[in-house]
Amino acid sequence: MNEDRGEIVLCISTYEKGQALLRELAHLGCRVVLLTVDSLSNADWPRDVLHELHTMPSGMTQEQVTNTVAYLARSRKFVRILALDEFDMGTAAALREHLRVPGMGLTTTRYFRDKLAMRMKAVHLGVRVPEFTSVVNYDDLRAYMERVSAPWLLKPRSEASAVGIQKLHEPEQVWRALDQLGDRQSCFLLEQFVPGDIFHVDGITVDGKVVFAAVHQYGKPPMQVMHEGGVFTTRAVLRGGSEDRELKKIDATLIPALGLVRGVTHTEFIRSHETGEFYFLETAARVGGAFIAEVIEHTYGINPWVEWARLEVAAMRGQPYELPPMREDYAGSVLCLARVPEPDTSHYDATEIVYRMQKYHHAGLIVRSRNAGRVEELLEDYSQRFLEEFCSSEPVPDKPTA
Repeated sequence: MNEDRGEIVLCISTYEKGQALLRELAHLGCRVVLLTVDSLSNADWPRDVLHELHTMPSGMTQEQVTNTVAYLARSRKFVRILALDEFDMGTAAALREHLRVPGMGLTTTRYFRDKLAMRMKAVHLGVRVPEFTSVVNYDDLRAYMERVSAPWLLKPRSEASAVGIQKLHEPEQVWRALDQLGDRQSCFLLEQFVPGDIFHVDGITVDGKVVFAAVHQYGKPPMQVMHEGGVFTTRAVLRGGSEDRELKKIDATLIPALGLVRGVTHTEFIRSHETGEFYFLETAARVGGAFIAEVIEHTYGINPWVEWARLEVAAMRGQPYELPPMREDYAGSVLCLARVPEPDTSHYDATEIVYRMQKYHHAGLIVRSRNAGRVEELLEDYSQRFLEEFCSSEPVPDKPTA
């Protein structure tokens, strides 16, 4: 372990995640202070490396969180503030601005949290997006619905994953949905539904340049899995293939233009079944959920959580950041909610299995091969078997759970 340099890094999370980042920060000699919610006080945090762990009640206002952190700052000098969960990004940005700590501020954060803001910027850059409109002016809404054919998706501007999305087929459904939203309707946008295949690009940005990007393709669209149930899969696409090249090119233009100077990103695109063209869906300045970090680690040999810690510490100390050597394998995951608390996957015995997920009421595996086709073959087989053996479903949550 590196010598303790004494820098204090505050990490904020209202969800249990990011243990690898916390460990790497400590390994690099930082004093790690974790602020989480009371309900996660006994979660599986790496207490052996944490300098301090503080909890707060759920649902605190920004002012209350600011007062809490400002109180801690009376005797601690925070040199970085990191939000581990997407829902904490705005909180962390406000804290940075209030305490004048370096890092992403509120304006840039908006481009990675507000689906309307990021779409408007993408259009300005010439990046294709499904046709959309804000839900503010009713004349604009009427004109949009006359011009753009249904179905449409009514999307929260600042949620994550597929939470809160409604698929609507006629104007009357839209007006009824807006009536139910009341004063919250301006926090949504309306977007044309484009049937297609969903891809995600998970990247690392340093000094305003994307230095690493991993392209993967989902099996079923995440929105379909969340709303209808089923098995989630994702796999690395063929390296150097047309999907890999085109999505990396778009990502390398989009992410810096949205204002990210340093950090990790998870960006989603859809390839239209009708035209074959890629459309930008959304991006977030965070590590992808649903064990995507582990899939990347088994594909390339690097973990986004660990690299995020490394690049933040490098910037903090005025040192250059360099990617570690990488492998060139292919990996993919299969994951579902399970009917039993601890599903047994031991009878899945392919030599390509490299990771068995240990998560309450979940079944999951990661497979790795030098052959992209072999990964795809295994995921197709396992997703069908998971559906029959393990798969359960539950109502769409208020926020993502991974």
